[in-house]
Order: sequence, then structure tokens, then C-alpha cells
Amino acid sequence: MKITFHGAARTVTGSRHLLEVNGKKILLDCGLVQGRRSEADARNRKFPFDPAEIDAVVLSHAHIDHSGALPALVRRGFKGTIFSTLATADLANHMLRDSGFIQEKDVEFINKRNKKRHGRNAEIIEPLYTVEDAEEALEHFSGMRYRIPFPVVPGVECTFVDAGHMLGSAIVSLRIDDRGSERSVVFSGDIGRPHMPIIRDPKHTATPDVLIMESTYGGRDHVPNDQAEDHLAAIMNKICGRRGKLIIPAFSVGRTQEIVYKLTQLRRAGKISSCPIFVDSPLAVKATDVFDRHPECYDAEIRKIMREQGDPFGMEDITYIKSVEESKALNDRKGPFTVISASGMMEGGRVLHHLRNSISNPENAILIVGYQAEHTLGRKILRGDEEVSIYGEPFPVRAEVFVMNELSAHADRGELMDWYEKNEGTPQQVFLVHGDEDQSTALAATMEAKTSAKIEVPHLDQSFTL
Repeated sequence: MKITFHGAARTVTGSRHLLEVNGKKILLDCGLVQGRRSEADARNRKFPFDPAEIDAVVLSHAHIDHSGALPALVRRGFKGTIFSTLATADLANHMLRDSGFIQEKDVEFINKRNKKRHGRNAEIIEPLYTVEDAEEALEHFSGMRYRIPFPVVPGVECTFVDAGHMLGSAIVSLRIDDRGSERSVVFSGDIGRPHMPIIRDPKHTATPDVLIMESTYGGRDHVPNDQAEDHLAAIMNKICGRRGKLIIPAFSVGRTQEIVYKLTQLRRAGKISSCPIFVDSPLAVKATDVFDRHPECYDAEIRKIMREQGDPFGMEDITYIKSVEESKALNDRKGPFTVISASGMMEGGRVLHHLRNSISNPENAILIVGYQAEHTLGRKILRGDEEVSIYGEPFPVRAEVFVMNELSAHADRGELMDWYEKNEGTPQQVFLVHGDEDQSTALAATMEAKTSAKIEVPHLDQSFTL
């Protein structure tokens, strides 16, 4: 067996891990690379392997940094099956179409701007993939249930275990007949935090021979979950009190529903003011419908709230924006109001237009509620850059910036170690992925002090014989 790390190696995006066994090639995740535009675009357009030679894809969850390159994979020759949980397949049905639409519209916007600047000499850019490519990729999906083993390729059996990260997220557990010897490989996907609302806590697995484990917050500890609501209420009331706009960039799937859930509880408890709240993401609306269709993923807390209080995602004061015209109208609307919009790392989608119109006004604010990968617009705002580029134009950052890591859907250092130590036994090899280098190496140092397993932090495109 051989594993090659073609993405999310010493970085947090572009999850792509190629497992080769018995002459078959299995790709674990196929996510979009995000970061420096030119570098990310180049890596997304050209795979370091032949997509036509991949026999199957096993997808841990639907977030675009794990699934977003699937249409490009199919466009370039992949013919096999994409295995995921049922909820992930339902989410991907909307997310990949939406991603294709964003690819088309962002390129259209850039080409129009370049044509104005350079006339006939303007460079014309083609989208990475289209809605039609996304629809073709969706034809390859096969949704599977949690805890029910299924064959991936001859000699390889997979079981999905609840990862607690987002709706449908899974830990991928593989049993492999390696020429007569039984081996086991577990890919953690993204591990969620325990005791978070809506979905169940991450589960544990039997200890594998090889563990591929995420390390997004491998060197950090989050603020306790129970402080999140008070922190969010204080920010909301502060910005509404000065009649500003609060922009919350958030992934349309998972993070948006969690924020809406918390805002619903705060409003019902009388802890936040009644200033308007908008969810400006057609995908978020569709994703919320998917949440409604998959109560099998819910935890006991939200089931109780649904019985006693009704819909946790449909508060009367929240307006879900669908049309482009409604979205544009928000740019002319005066505060106070809050808008939740994608993408979470501020690399595309409608949130960029809201930032263009709000980021230079000190009455406004930006609330960062998720991880910001290196070189993304979100990371630049997070680190305090005084000026940022949005669609190629410079904008001074005068809006107040808040950060709430307690809303993260990723386990922190202590929670990662707790998940690892509660799995039975010790793996022979552990590969730490999906973390910036400082986070992966910090977690490696923590693990080396507590386990006898061989710990590796792979470099991009590095291969290992298992």
C-alpha cells in the first residue's frame, strides 16, 4: 500500500489523499485549494495524477475544501463512484451546483472588469468548471448509511462513522485485504467539537494500523462553548447600538445554520435587540432544507428544542435572501442590520460584495467565526491588514473586526487529543493533515509525548509506503 498527500498537507485546504492498494487507486476527498489566487487556480486546474486512473472517491463531508474539486475531476476523466453519507450526497447536490455557478459568475465579473481596463487585449479567463460539470459529477455519487460497511473496490471495505463536524460528516474507516494480510486505515476527515448544538458528537473507532488525522487547531485551545452566546450577544448589541452593519462571513452549510440557531435562542431569551438579520445565500436556504430532511443526524438538545419551541432555523426576524436583486438592495440599505453570507474564508460569493460596500466604514463590523486559511482574504483581515484587495481593487479596512473561535466546528488541541486517546489501542503510523504547518507540528509534538505511534507531518505530494 502507498499513500500520497496531494492536498491539505501543511495547509488546511484542498483535501486530497491518494491511497493505492492492490493495483487500485482510491482518492480520499477531492477539495478545492484556497489561498493565493494564482497558486490556488493553478493547482485546481491541474491534478498531479491522472483522474481517469482513479477507481473511486471516498468523501468525508461536503465542505468545498473537501468536495469542491470533484466537478473538475470528472471533467478531466474520472469515471468511478463517489461514496459519501446520505446527508453529504444531499448537500453536495446543492453545494457543487452552487460552486459551479460561483466559478462562472466570478470569472464573468473579472473578464468584464479586465475588458474595461484593457479592451481587446484583455485576458479572457475560463471557469475552473461550470454548473453543467457539477451536475455531471453528481451522477457519480452513491449515498451510504453510517455504520453499515460497503465495498469501495475489490478488497477494500469502508464504514462511515459520525465525525460531528457538520451535517453528514464522516470518519472514513477502511478494512483492506492487502494480498492476504488484513490492514486498516482510518481517515478522520474533520473532527467536530463535543457538546456543540444541532449534530451529534464525534464518535470513536477501533484503532487502525494507519491513521490520517486532521490538525486544524492542533496547537490551540478554544474558548469554552458556554461563553459563545454571551459573546455573540455583546457583539450584536454593540453594532446595532451604533447603527452599523455587521457582516458575518460563514460557510453556507453548517456554520450558517449554527449561527442562526444561536441567534434564535438569544432573541427568544431577550438577549439581543430586534435589528434585522439577513441570510444572504441561496445555498444556505437550500442547505437548511437538507437539515430538515436529515433528523437522524441531530443531537438530543435540538430534538428537545424542536419539540418545545418549533423550528430552530426559521426565526421570524431572519430574512433569507434568494434573488440577486434582493442581495444588491442590502448594499444600499442603511444600518443597523446583520448579514450572514458565504464564503466563510471570504474567497468568493456574495460576501465579497457586502465587504466592498462595508469594510471601509468604521461604524460597521466584520465577525470572523471560522478558520481562515493562509493567503485568503479572511486571513488578511484577521491579521489586521490596513488595506485589502477585493476583486482586484484596494479597500482600506476601517470596519471593526471581531473573532469568535468558540463557534468553530473543528476540535481544538485538547479535543483532538481526547478523540485520539479514546480510540482503542495505538496506531502504527499517524499522518497529520489539514492544518497549517505550525498547527500540525504542534500537534505532532503533543502526540509524540503521549503515544508510541510514528507521527508524520507530510509535505505536499509526499508519498509513504504503508
